[in-house]
Amino acid sequence: MKNVFVALAILTCQSLSGLAIAEEDYESARWNPLHFKPAINSATNEDCLACHQEIINRTVKSQSPAGVKAADSLAWYQTLSLYEGEQDTFHRRHLVTPLAKEFMNLQCNTCHQGHDPREEAPNPPTATDAGFTLRKTVNPETTCLKCHGKMNYQMMGLPAPWEKSKNMFQTCMACHVAIRTVRHQVNYLNADNIETAAQKNPDVCYGCHGGRAWYRVAYPYPRHAWPGASPQTPDWAKHRPTESEPRFRLNEKTAAK
Repeated sequence: MKNVFVALAILTCQSLSGLAIAEEDYESARWNPLHFKPAINSATNEDCLACHQEIINRTVKSQSPAGVKAADSLAWYQTLSLYEGEQDTFHRRHLVTPLAKEFMNLQCNTCHQGHDPREEAPNPPTATDAGFTLRKTVNPETTCLKCHGKMNYQMMGLPAPWEKSKNMFQTCMACHVAIRTVRHQVNYLNADNIETAAQKNPDVCYGCHGGRAWYRVAYPYPRHAWPGASPQTPDWAKHRPTESEPRFRLNEKTAAK
């Protein structure tokens, strides 16, 4: 009987060892629980970078395929008064550069809410694409658009786009010192640093609210009540949320189930 238990113990260890090895192969990693809800909600950057460290290590090529040297040209973001330094990659500019650390507190799962292979477009595609969508791993409406939407200057009552009317106001805080003063209270931004810097440089505000616009539409930000706000909600704001999404609220980083 003792020999039987020993044999079972050996087989068990071998089986567990096989599982450990299997968990390291591509397919096992692809279906890792961290890529799905609810585990992705509490995943840390360290959890993600354990496999995706190359995202941070990757650097800009010294020259483009056409032969244009990076050192001899300016990327669009290098033309902003806030940006200093050489060209850098997309993920580094959102996570580890001095500008990112000063004004942002973005995490991997701020934008990446999982990667379900079952939601990818089939290859070859079906006649109707079977309802699948590409780039499902990031929803631009709930992530990118928050900082890269168009500035809605008409709603703000400005006579012209900010590029033309900024000389009349000098800084956004000329109006916003008393209007919509409850802002940036989300876990992916460093609100105090933004508010302090905005007092001196309007590019801090406009940089995200129109200056880096990748979309033709403005983002309908939650309209938080502020001290002295009118109890009457204007028509354009009647359907606007009054709070940020649960997973973005301070001290509520975990997404609502």
